[in-house]
Amino acid sequence: MSPGQFLAIDVSNTQIALGVYEGKTLRHHWRLQTDIGRTADEYGVLINSLLGNIGQPKIAGIAVASSVPPMTQVIEMLCREHLGVAPIVVGPGIRTGMPILYDKPQEVSADRIVNAIAAYERTRGTTIVVDLSTATIFDYISEKGEYVGGVIAPGLGIASDALFDRAAKLYRVELVKPKNVIGRNTVNAIQSGLIYGYVSMVDGLVTRIQKENRVKARVIATGSFAPLLAPESEVVDEVDEFLTLEGLRLIYERNAQT
Repeated sequence: MSPGQFLAIDVSNTQIALGVYEGKTLRHHWRLQTDIGRTADEYGVLINSLLGNIGQPKIAGIAVASSVPPMTQVIEMLCREHLGVAPIVVGPGIRTGMPILYDKPQEVSADRIVNAIAAYERTRGTTIVVDLSTATIFDYISEKGEYVGGVIAPGLGIASDALFDRAAKLYRVELVKPKNVIGRNTVNAIQSGLIYGYVSMVDGLVTRIQKENRVKARVIATGSFAPLLAPESEVVDEVDEFLTLEGLRLIYERNAQT
């Protein structure tokens, strides 16, 4: 890797996660709201302001994973024009080191591949990644390090919004764990259905994946809702909120010129 520091950018539907690495160490990280109405110039000013607060480090390399197609070009432009670096954008033609066994590999979003790479690098064995973000996504990686496939379900936030929007007598509640599964008021009842309902989905689907493949997998949770849901799970082995950023670092190392 060239002298300087590395910037990882993960663009999801709700947030943009950024991380500055020095070697293999994540030194600084931020989360911004994803706004497809913002221009490359606006994001450039914002990111340069964040970098300025930590001494304006020299960014020698950038890797980007984007699951929001309209944002991809915007992020590429800001990297080139405001940071002076041509980014590596995860997609077809990028060296990942992981075989993709999906029927149509191009349909697997970049963040899923990046998460799988980071998780397998850590476990070196059969792994299930549970990404608890805008969507709830389960990705299964074989013992040989192959991306096999996964499961996609609506995320906790989406479910909460849908319940509020579609049920006239129900209302939005704070997404926190209630004391009991049986709620004695409407707020607690909704919280129980959302929190414990999603935990049960995580446990049930992980169990089904392992049973179907006759394996015992290491289960790593990530995503914005992981700190809330994972502690209640009986199957999640660890939580890593920076899993995607770490995967981007690994992909950069596998593609950067030496």
